[in-house]
Amino acid sequence: MRKPIHCSTPRELALDAPTQEIALLANAVNLLVPTATDDGEFHGPSITEFFPGPLLFEDTPFEINRIMLVRFVAVAALLLVFWLGTRRMRVVPGRFQSLVEMGLDVVRVNIADDLLGKKDGKRFLPILTTIFFLVLFMNITGVIPFLNIAGTSVIGVPLVLAIVAYITFIYAGVKKSPKNFFKNALFPAGVPWPVYIIVTPIELISTFVIRPVTLTLRLMMNMIVGHLLLVLFFAATQFFFFTMGGWWTALGVGSLAFGFVFTLFEILVAVLQAYVFALLTAVYIQLAVAEEH
Repeated sequence: MRKPIHCSTPRELALDAPTQEIALLANAVNLLVPTATDDGEFHGPSITEFFPGPLLFEDTPFEINRIMLVRFVAVAALLLVFWLGTRRMRVVPGRFQSLVEMGLDVVRVNIADDLLGKKDGKRFLPILTTIFFLVLFMNITGVIPFLNIAGTSVIGVPLVLAIVAYITFIYAGVKKSPKNFFKNALFPAGVPWPVYIIVTPIELISTFVIRPVTLTLRLMMNMIVGHLLLVLFFAATQFFFFTMGGWWTALGVGSLAFGFVFTLFEILVAVLQAYVFALLTAVYIQLAVAEEH
C-alpha cells in the first residue's frame, strides 16, 4: 500500500524557512569553496569553518563555540605572559622580563612616542598597548596546533576593537578642541564655501564611517585568507599522503613545504596586522589632536 504523500502546511513551511535558507546558503558557499567529506575525493577548506557549532551552553546567551574558546585561550595566555613578565620587576631584567619589555617598547617607541609625542603618547599608551597585544595574541592562535584558527577571523573582535579605536579618536579630538573638532573635520579650512557641498559629505564618510569599517575588514579578511590557505595546503598534504599514496606522495611533500612556508608567513602577517591596527589607531588619534583641530 502506497504511503500518503505529506504536504507541508503554510505554518510548517514558515517554521522551516530559516532552516531552508541556511541550507541553501551553505550549499551555495560549498559550490564556491567545497567542504571536506569522506568520499575519497579532495575537498578544500570551507568558509563554514568560521561558523562552528556550539560546544558549551547551547541555546543560551552564554553559548560558546570553538572560536569563542580560542579567544578565551588567547586572553588567558596574554594575561599569563604579562603576569609572569612583570610580577618580579628587576633593575637588571631577566630574559623573560626583557622580552616583555621589548614588546612594550615596540608600542611605546615606534607607535605612541613617534606619532603622538611624549605627552600624548603617554596618555594613549595603555589603549595602544592593549590593542596591539590583544590583536597579536588573537592572530597567533591561527598557527598554534589544536587551535588552528585566529580569534580575529570572525567579525566580533575586530569590530569591537575598531569601535574602541573610533571612540578613542573621537574622544581625543573633542578633548583637544571641544568646539572646533567636528567643524574642522567636516569643513576643512581654505576650501571655498560652494565646494563644501561636495567636500563635507566626503569627509563625513571617510572620517567617521570608512575608518572603523576598514580597520575591521582589513584585520578580519587577512586572518580568514591566512586560515584558508593553511588548511588548503595541509589538507592537500594529508590527501596526497594517506588517500592517494604512491607517486602522489611527492606532491604531498610539496604541499607540506608550502604549508610550512605559509605558516611562517602567517606568523609575520599576525604580527604585522597587530602593528598596523595599533599604528592606524595612533594615526587617527594624532589627526584628532593636531593643532588645526
